[in-house]
Amino acid sequence: MVMSNTWFRFKQFGVEQEHCAMKVTTDACIQGAWTPLPPHTARVLDIGTGTGLLTLMLAQRNNGLTIDAVEYDEAAAQQARANAAASVWGERIRVIHADIRAYTADGPYDVIICNPPFFSASLLGDAHSRNMARHDVSLTRHELLRTVAALLADDGYFSLLLPYTEYQLWKPLAATCGLYEQQCLHIAHRPGAPVKRVVSILGKHHIPEPKEQLLVIKDVSHDGYTTQFRELLGDFYLSL
Repeated sequence: MVMSNTWFRFKQFGVEQEHCAMKVTTDACIQGAWTPLPPHTARVLDIGTGTGLLTLMLAQRNNGLTIDAVEYDEAAAQQARANAAASVWGERIRVIHADIRAYTADGPYDVIICNPPFFSASLLGDAHSRNMARHDVSLTRHELLRTVAALLADDGYFSLLLPYTEYQLWKPLAATCGLYEQQCLHIAHRPGAPVKRVVSILGKHHIPEPKEQLLVIKDVSHDGYTTQFRELLGDFYLSL
């Protein structure tokens, strides 16, 4: 579900999104709320931050984090910078307008998070900025995974949000780059519905049987959210 307003309000921060091609989505909110933050986590990198949503959610969850948010699109980077500055965590967030392939970090990151361009096999639309955000026309799967492997700490986590069909393609490719699934969250819209999105947590250590969870968004009546969804997003959504 896409939040198509020019703004979106959460309990502790707001997201202005008028100048961003990709708006706030329910799936991204789930990723920001569910992505593990181990106790040792101090440095976080958000690749393709867009509005800055994921950065702000992680900042809310852990007051000890410093977060670098890299964004290729200049207008989106400016919007993310403004959203971070308007929050109470602005001093811990650095928004960087850059191509992640040319980005140089001053050390490895404990957690890297990304909601990447993921419709590589679908038709391109007319809007260039939206194509850049939704398709791998500028940053390929392999380039992203190699970049993450170079920037991630040896015991770090990489959180990746994908449609289920793309997830099946990314998972084996990640292994060729030295990144292996540690756990994952399958997301279905309602009970019995097929899985549409997956949040995959990757790391540098191979695990024979990664832990798998299922999150159902809507309850059986289709009128409200499940208890599981409410518990996950309760600290963020105004309506929960």
